[in-house]
Amino acid sequence: DSPVTLKILQNWVPKVSHYFDKEHYTYVGHQIVIQESIEHFGAVVWPGALALSQYLESNQEQLNLKDKKVLEIGAGTGLVSIVACILGAYVTATDLPEVLENLSYNISRNIQNMDMHKPEVRKLVWGESLNEDFPASTYHYDFLLATDVVYHQAALEPLLATMVYFCKPGTVLLWANKFRFSTDYEFLEKLSNIFNTTILAEFPESNVKLLKA
Repeated sequence: DSPVTLKILQNWVPKVSHYFDKEHYTYVGHQIVIQESIEHFGAVVWPGALALSQYLESNQEQLNLKDKKVLEIGAGTGLVSIVACILGAYVTATDLPEVLENLSYNISRNIQNMDMHKPEVRKLVWGESLNEDFPASTYHYDFLLATDVVYHQAALEPLLATMVYFCKPGTVLLWANKFRFSTDYEFLEKLSNIFNTTILAEFPESNVKLLKA
């Protein structure tokens, strides 16, 4: 099957905000308010997060997250984890220590009045202490989510090792990324050598590809 060609819909709610760093979105019938931070790359909503959130919302039958165990790596602002939570998943949102405070804040404020499984927020440094922090005998995820995680050359090997570690038989990896550099395609080639990889959707205007592995 050839990938679907889509536009990233501007799902912003037209609402005056008194904070320059808060963005308002609507997914799955819920308004989501995201606080961004200009201090960290991980605390900004990147195009891949919008693309994956939109795809999860639009393909709920094909990608049924209800009561599934979902791990997001490089969760950033938490937008994708919040959408997965609204769709009924048991979500663990992970990122670097310096991002966790803003990530926790966004998840708490958007989930607090909803009757759903509250996501867990945890530190995860790619490639480090994986079996100590997430023992393979205990942790098994149905879905591994990643958006715009391919950006820094030095992080690519640990990132791939982390994806391999968490993808057990039956795990589906959904990775959305804005393709900017040749290294992005090299990472895709390495991923395709390990996993059965297909492109689910492409967003040509923003150079985002959404892959399933």
